[in-house]
Amino acid sequence: MAFKDWQHPYVNIFKHVKIEEWKKTTKEGEVTTFTDKTLRCPVFRINGPIPANSYILLPKRSSQSLGLTGKYFYLLFRPTPSKYFVVHIDVAAEEGQVVRISFSNMFKEFKSTSTWLQFPFLCGAAKDSVYENTAKTARQGLIGPAPTSVRWSCLMLDLQSILSTYLNRCYNHLKTIKLCANMTVKNMFTSDLLFNPSVSFSEARLMGLSSSRGTGPVPRDMAFPVPRGSSWHDLYDHIRFPSEGTKLPFDSIQKDHQWPQTWTASNPKCPIGERSHCVSLRKPVQDHVALIQQITSPKPHPRDQTHVVASIPELGVVSSYVEDNGLSHSHDLHEEEMVCPTSHHVSLNPPCNNEVGVHVFVTSDCLRKHSEESEEEICIIDKQSPKEHTQLEKLLPDPILQLGRVIGFGGATNKHALWTKSCDEVVYPCHAVIVSMNITSKRQRFFIGHTDKVSALDFNASTTVLASAQTGQHSVVRIWDYQKGNCLASIRNHAHSLSALSFSYSGGILCGVGKDRHCKTLVVVWSTVNVLKERIVTVLAKGHSDVDIHTIKVAFFDETRMVSCGRDNIRLWRMRNGLLRSCPVNLGDYHSQDFTDVAFEEGMSPCQQIDNRTLYASSRSGYIFEIDYSRVVIKHVRKLQPAQEQHRDHREKRTFMTGPSIAINSISVSTSFCATGSEDGFLRLWPLDFSSVFLEAEHEGPVSLVSVSSDGLQVLAATSNGILGYLDVSSHDYNTLMRSHTDTVLGFSLDGVRRHLTTASSDGTVRIWNMDSLHQLYDFASEDCPCSVAFHPCEQVFSCGFNSGIIRIFDIPNAKLLVEHMHCKGEVVGLVFSPNGEFMYSASSEGFLAQYHAVNEDHSAVRVVCNMVANGTKHSPDALKVSQDSRCLAFVGPSEYIVTILDARTLEELLRIDVSVLDVENALESALKVCFASTFTHHLLVSTSANKVLWLSTKTGRVLREVSKVDKQHCSSLSVSEDGRFLLTAGHSAVKVWDYNVQRKSQTFIGHSQPICQVGFTPDQHSVISVGDAIFIWDFLAEPTESSSVKCSPLRLTNDCATPSLSDVHQVQFSNSMPRQAAPLPSLPPQQLDISNIIHDAVDSQKNCPYVGSQICQSKLVTMSKSPASFLKVTELQSPCPLTCHFGSGNVKRQSVRPDCYRHFVPRFKNSMLDQNAVVPQPGEEDLKLKAVLGYNGNGRSNLAWSPDKGLFVYSCGSIVVVEYLHTGTQKHLRGHNQEISCLAVTDDAQTVASGTGGTNGIQSQICIWDIQSGVCRKSISHHKGAVQCLVFSKDDRFFLSVGDFSDPEVVLWSTRTLQLLSSVRVSGPLHDAAFSPSAANQLACVGSMGVYFCLIHERAPDVELKVQSVDAPVEVGAVEMTALTYHNDTRLFTATNKGHVCVWDIGTQRCLMTWEADMGEMGVLRCQGSHLLTGSNTRWLRLWEVGAVQGMRPLGKVSNMKHSETAVVMKQEILLDGTIVSAAFDNTIDMGIVGTLAGTLWYINWSENSSIRLVSGHKAKVNDVVFSCDEKHFATCCEDGSVRVWATHSYELLVQFHVLNQACCCICWSPSFNKDSLCVAAGYSDGTVRVFRLASSEMEMKLRPHHVEVTAVQYSAKGHVILSAGKNGCVAVSSPVTGVTLRVIRDHKGAAITTIQSIHKQGQMFGLEGTEMWLAASADRRVSVWVSDWIRDKCELLDWLTFPAPAFTEDGSPPPSLAAFCPSDPSLVVYTGYGVEKELSFYSLTTKQMIKKITMPYWATCFSLSSKSHHIAVGSKDCVMKLIEVSSGRFQDFVHGDSLQKCHFSPSGALLFTVAFNEILLWEVHSPSL
Repeated sequence: MAFKDWQHPYVNIFKHVKIEEWKKTTKEGEVTTFTDKTLRCPVFRINGPIPANSYILLPKRSSQSLGLTGKYFYLLFRPTPSKYFVVHIDVAAEEGQVVRISFSNMFKEFKSTSTWLQFPFLCGAAKDSVYENTAKTARQGLIGPAPTSVRWSCLMLDLQSILSTYLNRCYNHLKTIKLCANMTVKNMFTSDLLFNPSVSFSEARLMGLSSSRGTGPVPRDMAFPVPRGSSWHDLYDHIRFPSEGTKLPFDSIQKDHQWPQTWTASNPKCPIGERSHCVSLRKPVQDHVALIQQITSPKPHPRDQTHVVASIPELGVVSSYVEDNGLSHSHDLHEEEMVCPTSHHVSLNPPCNNEVGVHVFVTSDCLRKHSEESEEEICIIDKQSPKEHTQLEKLLPDPILQLGRVIGFGGATNKHALWTKSCDEVVYPCHAVIVSMNITSKRQRFFIGHTDKVSALDFNASTTVLASAQTGQHSVVRIWDYQKGNCLASIRNHAHSLSALSFSYSGGILCGVGKDRHCKTLVVVWSTVNVLKERIVTVLAKGHSDVDIHTIKVAFFDETRMVSCGRDNIRLWRMRNGLLRSCPVNLGDYHSQDFTDVAFEEGMSPCQQIDNRTLYASSRSGYIFEIDYSRVVIKHVRKLQPAQEQHRDHREKRTFMTGPSIAINSISVSTSFCATGSEDGFLRLWPLDFSSVFLEAEHEGPVSLVSVSSDGLQVLAATSNGILGYLDVSSHDYNTLMRSHTDTVLGFSLDGVRRHLTTASSDGTVRIWNMDSLHQLYDFASEDCPCSVAFHPCEQVFSCGFNSGIIRIFDIPNAKLLVEHMHCKGEVVGLVFSPNGEFMYSASSEGFLAQYHAVNEDHSAVRVVCNMVANGTKHSPDALKVSQDSRCLAFVGPSEYIVTILDARTLEELLRIDVSVLDVENALESALKVCFASTFTHHLLVSTSANKVLWLSTKTGRVLREVSKVDKQHCSSLSVSEDGRFLLTAGHSAVKVWDYNVQRKSQTFIGHSQPICQVGFTPDQHSVISVGDAIFIWDFLAEPTESSSVKCSPLRLTNDCATPSLSDVHQVQFSNSMPRQAAPLPSLPPQQLDISNIIHDAVDSQKNCPYVGSQICQSKLVTMSKSPASFLKVTELQSPCPLTCHFGSGNVKRQSVRPDCYRHFVPRFKNSMLDQNAVVPQPGEEDLKLKAVLGYNGNGRSNLAWSPDKGLFVYSCGSIVVVEYLHTGTQKHLRGHNQEISCLAVTDDAQTVASGTGGTNGIQSQICIWDIQSGVCRKSISHHKGAVQCLVFSKDDRFFLSVGDFSDPEVVLWSTRTLQLLSSVRVSGPLHDAAFSPSAANQLACVGSMGVYFCLIHERAPDVELKVQSVDAPVEVGAVEMTALTYHNDTRLFTATNKGHVCVWDIGTQRCLMTWEADMGEMGVLRCQGSHLLTGSNTRWLRLWEVGAVQGMRPLGKVSNMKHSETAVVMKQEILLDGTIVSAAFDNTIDMGIVGTLAGTLWYINWSENSSIRLVSGHKAKVNDVVFSCDEKHFATCCEDGSVRVWATHSYELLVQFHVLNQACCCICWSPSFNKDSLCVAAGYSDGTVRVFRLASSEMEMKLRPHHVEVTAVQYSAKGHVILSAGKNGCVAVSSPVTGVTLRVIRDHKGAAITTIQSIHKQGQMFGLEGTEMWLAASADRRVSVWVSDWIRDKCELLDWLTFPAPAFTEDGSPPPSLAAFCPSDPSLVVYTGYGVEKELSFYSLTTKQMIKKITMPYWATCFSLSSKSHHIAVGSKDCVMKLIEVSSGRFQDFVHGDSLQKCHFSPSGALLFTVAFNEILLWEVHSPSL
């Protein structure tokens, strides 16, 4: 309270942070101070073209907090006219969650997530201005930039109301504020008072406004000046949000014109009642606000009284329509509460009726919600027979749905599942539903009534009474009669986060743990003795605690005693005389343990003495504690270990207290054994003395729960990844009961014949389920998230679309990937097969529509069209719908207001309907979902943003029927039954069933706890599927009509289609007749697809294609017919025992998992393979000599070495080792690797270099040992299966060590002299780093995921043995990975963790002495010399520490922390670099060194001068182009990351860099000038712009926008008069480099991307045309145009048009690019290569108009360049080979690269050649006799 007093009555924020000093705040960009004429005071002006680049941030860093608790935030500001501004406010909720509230006039609509609210700000205008009149006409403020007459505004945000209304959270304090351009700001302040800015102090006294009433005038230093005789509201705007008492939209911030009139002396605004105000809401906020305010907000109750709802009425359906007397009985739905103040119990009257067979249970709050919902009478308008439906009949049967099966487990927790006493049923939560499953028949029963996810469960001993708790803001405990399935009582005592429940043995006592309103732990004990008979629950005692409690259990021998455990504590509780008290167990040295579970010793009678009771507790550190209950002390501590490393067929016996431990999550004790569930995925059974494991079962994820049945014969286990199963102890069989997705289920598709269901989830998996058994049959996992799935109508094939835009088709029986397509950019939002199985269609979030042949196995593409489907993902996962007759395709697009119907075969447009003009009252109504009626093929149903469903005619587009107010939120899914009688809609978390003709009332069904993503009927119409938080399978109780059985089968195909056998049908009768025995044979073979006829405008931007591999996307169609290596993991789970049980010493096979640690090397994936037939020239015979390598591979780890004494500097770039002598500046290149180099090491004498690679595409990694002087590879070693993670030489250079990556974590010791393997040791977890001792050559250490490994080399001639001892990370640093290490001397070792800690180890005792937090991020580099320690991390900070004091530390009993230790570790200096630090090399004093970063930069660091100098700079992303200047003094490169770099040719030094954010630079060119002052670089970007940079001024001179699509080629004309640029749509723009004006646009190539533009000096008279220049353009459709131009006279004429024929492209990937160039020696010759009949170079004569020469190639060319002096052509390929071809003879030489080549360029003189392979830039010197 004292902390908040200083903030009353208000806090001047600018004064509080002393903004004028800028010490506690940050300013960036154009932030200035000036005196405003209107306010007559200093204000801050924030300007900038991009709001995010100019801002004021309070406090200085976003990690800090202002700590302001005032719930009202006031901002005094004025938006800059005609500009955009943004404000970000971060507030903290009571639960600790940080929520960002943003408002801007850039936002078009309201958007919300759980952590971010975005509000549009509608700027007001001056009074009586034209802008104000416009705003009044539009009934809203001005959307977009602020008007010129915008005024100063006082904006008040009610932070408490915003969080409560929109996110149902409690406001705590304001954390940070970020004011972004463009605006002018006077000040900001917070307060708990509601100020009126228009009232002066004198007026406030007359009106009776005072702070005691919660209101008053604005403080004087915050008030706006008002001249005498003027009105405040005539000069300024007052904006309050949320608005109160008006009809303004609730989802935008704007001026309230009615607000000033509402302030009166008799009725001032009081903040106490503000949350009960009434506002008019606009979609999409209306439903969200109503849901939170009407459902989840608790009713006010007297304090300290238990809120119990007994006898919950059973409800199967809630009608959306109300009869005449429907509301008169609404009070009967609410039970009368009778509170007894003496005993704190509540008794409720039972309901008057009790329906039988009803499956949905709701609280009275839910009933009230639906009663209020029913007041909104649904309006039905039938356009064909307009009549008013005053009263509707009842939809029969009632209820029409009954929940039959649920696929899912967990939700809020995976730690609760229970056995029944009979041991034949298991009870577990599935989000908001409680499921009871029979383990034999798999039959399910449901307990429905919770409105949020269930967080705790418990039975009484007889399993007759079940208690459940729900999480969230308003926790509720429900008590159920388990046998009858009805709710007995509902209790509310905890404010939120109820996490644990425990019944006593008799069931008379129930204990619960949660949080109160102040977030303190609250333990409540209830009496439930009379709950079965009288439904009375009494509060016996309450207790608060400051300790953490994970679980609590009531002692079975004494109902007044409980035991709890949590982090750092085990406590015993006792209830006596209405008081609840606790005492801690004396843990001694184990006080820092994180205790996870407790269990009492079984087998003892309740009457036994307490002195003999034993309590068991488990911890995350792997300890089992036996506790003496009576003395409250520890009896025994046992450390459980995983299985020992196996040697042949022998397993060593387990021991305790030594070796690695396992984190134990759960423990359960029976009379004969103890069961543990651990983090390593094992369920283990131990004898009670824990001598050894006698039975174990391995799971696919950490085991979160174990529970032994009452008979001790079965053990239930649950995992954190949603698997529930049990182990039969006697038979050793394991049975899986339930598998589930671990995240939201986004969509589903049905195979009605085989009754299979496939689902796509945000957890990254696609799963196939058996709808009858609920078994998971297949699991397809991917790195990108699946979005939409579709089953083939008759084949066992399904397709899946991903958020990367990839579509994959899977063959289910063979569990393999058939084909992969990448035709559309953006997330796949729709995927559907035509019912006849002929075609498949896909839609993407960026407007692409694709059609595929579904009859062929490769599902080849037929057409791809862009700008067809509406952009965005809100139409996912079913954006496309095909009519039942397979003739029409419907979707929302090309805008959200248009619904389009196409011919499903030709994609010709049949009808386009604008839904925004169908209703004049909703002018901006947009379409959301579409659905064809099954039987009425001329009906198309459309759901809209105005909460309507429209029936449209597919013939005329007219509205046939309209239903408004379909749900409280917009409809997220539509489905029509097979017989056309029923309609399904999904709105938020409820499913509605409608009569299709809307002649009867609808029925609403609840059960989901999250919004429903998709709903649909099964083909047999016996079930309904709804997915969201889980998979719900509802029984549809309405019988289908008889007429539906004679309908045509949807399995009819136009071409051959496999039909399932009757054995697959399982004799299930469907409504659409049985599938026929055999499919008809086609009369003609399937037609071959001509790719050349595909619409080339379809793919507008392919360079960012995220498909697997690194191929250059040059074509318009990418098809991959083979599965990439290691892409999908397929798990077939048809066997009854999917988990492997181990008895005794059985083998356990683990699967390698890549560690989440940047220090671990990850090779850049590429799908290019080296051509094994490459002809490499002999040494000395090369026509090319590698002169320089530009760049550094920041993807490597420890790939840098430096010898300051020798001046030797070694680093890697791609697959090349670069040896640079700093004294002379010369380079030597060691070339022998074909893969990316991962790490390097140099001997102490600087004579030998070892380099290791990462193995990809199934190729083993390689270690090369190089002699530096000669540059010769002494030996190449291939040992490690995966990548080489680390290489290190011993100090005496006798040994060197290699370490494998996570897939092969092996430490191998080699002899440096003989290069023979001496010894190897395989460890259990991934290793990250290794180091030899600087003084003892036989000592070394490694670090990894499992801790620290101390190694010792034992030499017994002739054998050498490597002994390893592992030590866990200290518990003080938590669950971490050790990422780096370095020796201090022979007694101390430093290690770093992925959470920023540095640990100091004593090598002799192998104990951790001290830890400190050296960084906020993950650390990957440690270097130590003398008393200095160097640290580097992914936060980009390089720090130097003084650590000399650690040498004098002595081993103590515990690990000390720097904050509490007398040993001082001081940070001396720090430097911020440009990227994550991946490697470092320093001298012996760590005064100077070289550091490599992930950005591809090498820095020279000098600590004494505190300086950093860039030594080597390379591109991190793919390099798109490299070109020489005319004088060859400079060259320029451009990159995918938007950067353009200019270099000096003689020194390879980076001169200047230009960077454009969020755009890719695709091409560059130099101006044809030899004058340095006028030299310019023109660059084309992916946004269609061309930017011109001047080298002399190092600034951007001009920005042109000649295209609306990606610029693929740019070139100055030969004399520099114009700039020629080409877009991906084939248009060539001619622009002036002086004015930037587009002079003309040449559209001859429109429809195909331009790949090449070249311009040369050449008179056109020899061809009969006037002109001084010639230029050509080549496009992707294999066409080349040649032009003659005279730009001064504005002449440009076509000279020749070349077309090169080609067959259909049938290979994998994209077709090669079309390339063309003038021959330098004879400009009348055009050289062309591209996809065609043959792989060749073609020479075409413009004079004779014919081909005069062809050179056959072994592969397709990806790039080529012609030398101006020698008769050479350089040709690059995707096979990692560049060929240098002599034109006359055809002689060639091959030069190998590390990846496929995308560019090669000769210099103007022909003496130099650049080649580019991904980000490797190689400069070659041409040695040719002609030069």
